[in-house]
Amino acid sequence: MNKIILLTLLSVQLAGFALAQSGKSNAAPQVKTNNGVVEGVVEQSGIRSFKGIPFAQPPVGELRWKEPQPVKNWQDVRKTNKFGPRAMQNPVFGDMGFRSDGMSEDCLYLNVWTPAKSANEKLPVLVYYYGGGNIAGDGSEGRYDGESMATKGIVTLTVNYRLGVFGFLSHPELTKESPNHTTGNYGYLDQSAALHWVKENIAAFGGDPNRITIAGESAGSIAVSALMVSPLSKGLIAGAIGESGSLLGTLPPVSLNEAEQFGLKFAEKVGAKSLSELRAVPAEKLLESTDKPGSGRFMATIDGYFFPKQPLEMYAAGEQAHVPLLVGWNSEEMSSRALLGNEEPTAENFTKAVQKMYGQNADKVLKSYTVASGANVEQVATDLAGDRFIGYSTWKWADMQSKTGGKPVYRYYYSRPRPAMAAKMGNAVANLAGGVTKSADPKPAQTAIPKGAVHSAEIEYAMGNLFKNEVYSWTEEDHKVSRDMQNYFANFIKTGNPNGSGLPNWAPLSNGKTAQYMQIDVNSRLQTEKNSDRYLLLDALNTKK
Repeated sequence: MNKIILLTLLSVQLAGFALAQSGKSNAAPQVKTNNGVVEGVVEQSGIRSFKGIPFAQPPVGELRWKEPQPVKNWQDVRKTNKFGPRAMQNPVFGDMGFRSDGMSEDCLYLNVWTPAKSANEKLPVLVYYYGGGNIAGDGSEGRYDGESMATKGIVTLTVNYRLGVFGFLSHPELTKESPNHTTGNYGYLDQSAALHWVKENIAAFGGDPNRITIAGESAGSIAVSALMVSPLSKGLIAGAIGESGSLLGTLPPVSLNEAEQFGLKFAEKVGAKSLSELRAVPAEKLLESTDKPGSGRFMATIDGYFFPKQPLEMYAAGEQAHVPLLVGWNSEEMSSRALLGNEEPTAENFTKAVQKMYGQNADKVLKSYTVASGANVEQVATDLAGDRFIGYSTWKWADMQSKTGGKPVYRYYYSRPRPAMAAKMGNAVANLAGGVTKSADPKPAQTAIPKGAVHSAEIEYAMGNLFKNEVYSWTEEDHKVSRDMQNYFANFIKTGNPNGSGLPNWAPLSNGKTAQYMQIDVNSRLQTEKNSDRYLLLDALNTKK
């Protein structure tokens, strides 16, 4: 028995040896994973980074549209000093700042930033999933970079997953061939596989496999709400952070039959009469086919495997992960133009738009979204557009988790608008994903200047990455907001509670009492809910569907 104990202790010491050695010099750090040794780099901050680590086999050829398969072992030291390829995607958001090694179906890689100098430190872990509507995005984007969060004492990861037709196509033949009778949830299964990889390997990077917090923004936030309810994640999650969105109202999974029929129609469009023919279609052609007008969207499915049943039913029954949740949304998630189109922001036009959208329920909506004067029409339209897009689904998640999740829920409302664009950007238009689209036109058509925090605006602040986005002229106030928000996130990742020294006190939601939330801005402060009627109305209308 003593020999066994001695050997175990020796193996732990050896596992951390490479990290410890790299702490003494700029030598490339090496870590032994379950599949082989990876070699990263030491950043200027002293953080050790390992980019482009495979967590599953490349989903190509016969593995296209299959559950992610375990990585094959390698013998030599694997260099992990650059990001892997990003998933196949059309340039939907022209301003996403990729640092990836091209684009490929071979995309199942993750990235690790660790402050640990040995494998014995058992630091808290953050696994971050990118946004992009399940059709775009990549773990290499600078706004998600994990180095800054790692300096807070957190082992931080970003994860790639399949997108669009490659990540969410359903087809009857796929259901039949799958040992789990699943189809259409490959992107979510990739995220789950990465989480299992972290559980099994993160100790070697100095992380604690029992203290994994998952986080994400937009589609990444929706993914967090999905992973929390999937039985495949049982025992893997210690905490969760959701920034703008949940599947309890945004991109919810559809029935298996509906998804399969959509897949059959798509196969017909590309001239594939069977699954084998569909797998033979070049990836570029499949991608091109999804970019045509009327091509529709590939949705996740209630497959009986990743999703045993409707997520809303599972949250209502308390079948989700019982972990602390930090969740919220932004003050301008969607522009008033999404509701008014090109019409002037007048009370009359707002009323007409609501009547067209809600029919017999329009009066109820107009009562909750009240236009008190002509001056506030744009703000009310912005509120309704943002709630419809993603605010409601995030509220619903917080509400359900606080009622059935058994752990504290901390809700936020992020309201810091971005500053002006940097002068060097020249002729450019600000975009939704955080960057710009440049124009050759000396006077490009400008979109309305946001008065609030637009969708995705909080990411660089929360992850401490303002310096990686050179589009905007960040001020000291912006850096203050970033310091406070990142510290809230870091505290939560470490303890399940965002509160800490120097920060305004953040109270969790309390069942049966009026909700309180943290308004995050230059002077962050705890606020009492004043708009519950809006969310309760949307909830009632959503339930009727």
